[in-house]
Amino acid sequence: MSIEQHNPMHPGAFIKRVYLEPNNIGSNALARQLKVSTGLISRLVNEKTGLSSEMALKLSVVLGRSPESWLLMQDNYDLWQAKKVVNLEEYQQLKLASA
Repeated sequence: MSIEQHNPMHPGAFIKRVYLEPNNIGSNALARQLKVSTGLISRLVNEKTGLSSEMALKLSVVLGRSPESWLLMQDNYDLWQAKKVVNLEEYQQLKLASA
């Protein structure tokens, strides 16, 4: 069973809203903790880039939550975005021999 979110939040927006803003932490401070460039974190929190498996691992230590939950958030966001541009009516199921 699949539970589909309506307009899921980008992980960067989530980080900004849940961790950075309420705790008055800047993206530069987060970048230092994660040992990544400030530009990367800036792009992430401004929703210009997604997060990688490596970033999910780092975020799980620095901010909490499991790496899987970070990746699931990214996957849900990406899938939602794809559904807005891919016309699935153009495709048909491949006929396969039954097992």
